[in-house]
Amino acid sequence: MNFSTIIAQESIKQRLRQQLITGQIPHAQLFCGPDGCGKLPMALAFAKALLCQNPKNGEACEECRSCKMLHHWEHPDLHFIYPIKKTQATPLCKSYLPAWREELTRSPYLDSVRWNEAMQVENQQPCIYVADADAISETLYLAAQQGGYRVVIIWKAEVLMEQAANKLLKILEEPPAHTVFLLITSNPNNILPTILSRTQRIQFNALTPAELTQVLTEVHGLSSEDALPIARSSSGSYIQAVRQLQVNEEREMFFDMFVQLMRKCYLRDIREMHRWSELVAEWGRTKQKDFLQYCQHLIRENFIFNFHQPELNYMSKKERDFSVRFSPFINEKNVINIMNELSLAERDIAQNVNARMVFFDFALKMIVLLIQK
Repeated sequence: MNFSTIIAQESIKQRLRQQLITGQIPHAQLFCGPDGCGKLPMALAFAKALLCQNPKNGEACEECRSCKMLHHWEHPDLHFIYPIKKTQATPLCKSYLPAWREELTRSPYLDSVRWNEAMQVENQQPCIYVADADAISETLYLAAQQGGYRVVIIWKAEVLMEQAANKLLKILEEPPAHTVFLLITSNPNNILPTILSRTQRIQFNALTPAELTQVLTEVHGLSSEDALPIARSSSGSYIQAVRQLQVNEEREMFFDMFVQLMRKCYLRDIREMHRWSELVAEWGRTKQKDFLQYCQHLIRENFIFNFHQPELNYMSKKERDFSVRFSPFINEKNVINIMNELSLAERDIAQNVNARMVFFDFALKMIVLLIQK
C-alpha cells in the first residue's frame, strides 16, 4: 500500500507527500470524510512512508526492512486503535490484532460492516475503550524500537468512549518526540471538541462516478456500460461499489423475482402469487430483507425513469429495458404507498413475522396499487 495505489484524492496525496519531503509533519492529523473514500488507505500509505528507511519523493521504497515488515502491517512502531466488541475480560485491541492485520492485507478499504463480521459481532456496537488509551500511552513513552517515527492510527475515532478520549487527550497535548497520530472518522461531530482542537483536519471527498467507473473497468475488468450504474449508485464509496460487484449474482435473481411478481400481480394470478410467496419464504431472513431493499430501489428508479432524465437513473441495462414498459405503472398516485408497503414488509421480516404471510400479503396489495394511475 502506497499513495499510488489509492483511488483519486490527488490533492491530499500531494499535501502528505509535501509533509514527508519537507519534514514538516503535524503530530496529529484528522482524516475526515465518508466511508469508502480512502481515508484508512491514505493513513496506511502515510504511515508506511514515515516508517520507511529509504523514502523517495514522499513514497515508501518498498524494499527496506521496514517496508517488508509493513507488507502485513506488523511493524513494531506502527500502532492501531480500532473499535472492538466488549467482552467479560478487559477489552483490548491486541486481542483482535491478527484479524485486523488480515483484513487490512485483504483490502485497506475497510468499513464497519466487514470489521464487525471479522469480529463476529451481532447485537453490539463496538467501541474504543479506555484500556486501549492506557495501553498506547504506556507504549509511547518507551523508546521507538526502530529508532525513527512512531505512528498511531486511530480508526473510527468517533466511537472513542469519553474516558478513553480524555486519556488520549493528555498524550495528544504533549506527545513524545517523533510520534504521529492519524485519527480517522466519518463523523467528526461525535468527537470531543478538545480532541478536534489538537488535530489538523484533512477533508476527503466522496469518490466521483467517473473515478469509480475508472477503477471498476481498470481493476475489476468491467465494461464502461456495466461499471457506470454501479459507480453511480455507490454513493461515492469504493467499498459499496465492490460490495455491489459481489452481490451482482444475487441481484440478478432479485430482479427476476421482482419481474415475476409484478407480472403475476398485473395478471391477478392469485395461485401463482401464492407459489411465489412460498418460494421467497424459504430464503433466510437476511436475504429476504436484502430483496425487499432491492425492490424499494427498483420502485424508486422506475418512478424517476418517468421523468426521462437518464443521468438520474442508477440501473443496469437489463433493469432499464424492463423499465420501459413497467415504469408507467409507478407514478405519483401509488409510489409512496408501494414504498411504504415494502418498508413495512421489511420491518415485519426483521421482527420475525411469518414470511409466507408477509410476502403474500404484499403481493395482494400490489394488485390494487399497480392499477392506481
